[in-house]
Amino acid sequence: MKATRFISSRIFSLSKDNLSSIVMKIAIISIALGLSIMLISIAVVVGFKNQIKDKVVGFVSPIQIQVLNQNESIEETPFVYDSLLKSRLDHPFISQINATANKAGIIKTDSEIHGIILKGVDKNYNWNYINSNLITGNIPQYSDNERSNDVVVSKIIADKMLLDIGDEVRIWFVGEDLKTRGRKFIVKGIYETGLTECDERFIYCDLNQIRKLNGWDDNQVGHLEVFLNDDTDIDIANNIIYYSIPVNLIAYSADDLYPQIFDWLELQDMNVVIIIILMLLVAGITIISMLLIIVLERTSTIGILKSMGANNAFVRSIFLRRSCRLLLIGMLIGNTFGIGLCLIQKYTNIITLSPESYYLSSVPIELNVSYILMLNIGTFILWVMMMLIPTVVINNIKPSKSIRFE
Repeated sequence: MKATRFISSRIFSLSKDNLSSIVMKIAIISIALGLSIMLISIAVVVGFKNQIKDKVVGFVSPIQIQVLNQNESIEETPFVYDSLLKSRLDHPFISQINATANKAGIIKTDSEIHGIILKGVDKNYNWNYINSNLITGNIPQYSDNERSNDVVVSKIIADKMLLDIGDEVRIWFVGEDLKTRGRKFIVKGIYETGLTECDERFIYCDLNQIRKLNGWDDNQVGHLEVFLNDDTDIDIANNIIYYSIPVNLIAYSADDLYPQIFDWLELQDMNVVIIIILMLLVAGITIISMLLIIVLERTSTIGILKSMGANNAFVRSIFLRRSCRLLLIGMLIGNTFGIGLCLIQKYTNIITLSPESYYLSSVPIELNVSYILMLNIGTFILWVMMMLIPTVVINNIKPSKSIRFE
């Protein structure tokens, strides 16, 4: 057994009933709690950001193409989606393009009235996202030649207007001549995404209904929803599409369409940074205090070692070796506790949230091996560097004076 290991095992004993053993136990607890809180914070924020981003992107698509003008209203300016435009959008990173159009309207029943946006889609529309959030009913089947009256409404609208599957609902529209026109639709399905800003407004209908209401041709659309292959950078793809389409069109990313949501998500990063800094400081100060108390408590032992010929580096290695071991014990407990809580929440959803405020019904968890490794390596290096601070005291301990404390 090496001399440093033997001596450190006698100095750093958790079984002894003295001040240093109590301080070491407190330090281990502080390290474990600090690391577990940091792990949980990162797992929650990463999961929260990814799930909210997936919801927004799934609802509005990663990229939308529409006419470039100063029109700030919901009423869209149509453009032709023909073979020429399709050829310009023939990029390998694009998985699907949906032709859609929006139309503002008012849904009215005998007792309720509510402003909505009718979202027209065609038979080739990608229903995967809505289908995964469908509560009841079915996805309607649309065709190119006929106009379908089937619609899919959100749970918020259905609850407010007292609608159920198979109910008839009349939606009113105001034309350019300021005359109102009504259309009767049949509720085919009810969905709930958790995105309150979208669920409160959007009703899915046949694109041919929008074309008929606006007097558009069969190849005209309000905007195009562009879906991308997995692992495609949205900003890079959006830039390529922007320079591919005609000058009268413009491409927007989901971040551009809903900046308030994405800005809110970016603020969560700052919260995590603050939590990590606080935990690093709290646990780091505890480690420094622990090592400083042990050094002061073992002043006479240090003096004896120096009188026997031990240099400062040898004495410092004694204290650092055992301190690193305690640090690793605390980090092991912290990882076990933090990852364990994350797994429990991930598979049981014990902690719930208000969907109206957070867009999610439970606290999301996403464990990433790279984040866990980076956090552990980074914190270990930082805490080891902080442990070097109290060892400076060892250099100033004189054998002639310290032995008197024995």
